[in-house]
Amino acid sequence: MYNIKKAVSRLDFAPKIEEIKVTDIKRGLGLFTPKPGKPVSFAALKAALKKAGYTLASAEITVGGTLAGNASGYWIEADTGNQRFELAGESVTQMLKGIDAGARIEVSGDWQTIGQEADAREVIRPRAAKRVAPSKSANIPGSSEGKARREVLQVSLDGLGAGSALFLAPVRTTSPGLTVYKGGAVTPRYFFIRQHLGSLEVRRHALRLGLSYTPTPTLQLEAEIPYQGTSFEDGTHSGSGNGLGNITVWGKYRFYRALETWGDRQAALRLGVELPTGKKNAPGEENLAEPDFVRQQLSPISGGLAFHTDVSYSQAHHRFIYGANIEGTLRGERNGFRTGHELRVNTDLEYVLLPLKYQNPGKELFVILETTYSYRNRGRIAGRTAPGSSSSEFYLAPALQFTASPRLVLEASFQFPVVLNSGPLVLRTDQNFLVGIRYLY
Repeated sequence: MYNIKKAVSRLDFAPKIEEIKVTDIKRGLGLFTPKPGKPVSFAALKAALKKAGYTLASAEITVGGTLAGNASGYWIEADTGNQRFELAGESVTQMLKGIDAGARIEVSGDWQTIGQEADAREVIRPRAAKRVAPSKSANIPGSSEGKARREVLQVSLDGLGAGSALFLAPVRTTSPGLTVYKGGAVTPRYFFIRQHLGSLEVRRHALRLGLSYTPTPTLQLEAEIPYQGTSFEDGTHSGSGNGLGNITVWGKYRFYRALETWGDRQAALRLGVELPTGKKNAPGEENLAEPDFVRQQLSPISGGLAFHTDVSYSQAHHRFIYGANIEGTLRGERNGFRTGHELRVNTDLEYVLLPLKYQNPGKELFVILETTYSYRNRGRIAGRTAPGSSSSEFYLAPALQFTASPRLVLEASFQFPVVLNSGPLVLRTDQNFLVGIRYLY
């Protein structure tokens, strides 16, 4: 829903984003009062929402102003901005019976823009009209009466529901969503990971900063910058190190989207390049009596230049959201080392636990269950294939997400292994704890 608010807020006549209210998330109803003195346009509102990926089904407007008319019909001159709204429909004459031209009235009804460019005019098909008391201050900018008589728009949009209510996305599964059109998100995440291999115990603390920007309704640009600290001990040796990991840049194209009441289906293709920017140093044999391939896994990188391909899909239905993605990674060597090429499949199941009566967006608590299957073939060390370096793993990850504000989401996830079928040179992950935030701009 924040995406819709931001699209509307870009219009000249729109108020601040926090003044745009969502009144019914199931039916897709919103309400806002335009800026005083700014002419409004149904066509401009519809176009702004279309650019953000939404269809404006209808809009109602309430206008206070002065009734005028001639042989061709009636219109109302709005109190603020002196904008003219034509009154159309078979019942107009009957509805205005007994109200003379020059009287001050308030009209509510269906709102449309008829014609284009210089010939465009705003038209209301009234469902209600009433005479109101004249006000000397109604046309005075900043007066309390003038503020009370501004136009009020009630907007009905198709296809808003739990899946499209916010910029929410699964924690570990790629989302086909594009956060905010003509905006983006900043997503810092902290990871604590414990691994082992025999008597070797490894602890990793990682901070990954995700950045995204959405220049069009179908394209999103992303980057992830990781920094990692690692410590290890095997009973006789111990040590630690830290450094920058490989930076990855992505381009995501959402090629499918279907909006419906209380639901949203979408699919996207994502291509990424992992750049060889990370620290490549690993503990030496004098610090850890393990094979080269094992020691190299303690560095912040998994190899050199790598290419990622990712296809994702999600669907919202009432309080449930389902999703999945498949990602393939081809890794290049760096100083003769790389882990194996990888195939990863993630699934995502989300449920809106709170609020129990889900009428308006905000303060949602999502409970999430994600799964990850990962297959890696044999890696390389010193330019040669490393026997015993392949793996096949399956993980579960329960998680929580909370919408702290329209711009901010808090999240936490705990991942643990169910199946570990790893070669004798592969570090085994015992737990992976994640906390993070997502902030829209």
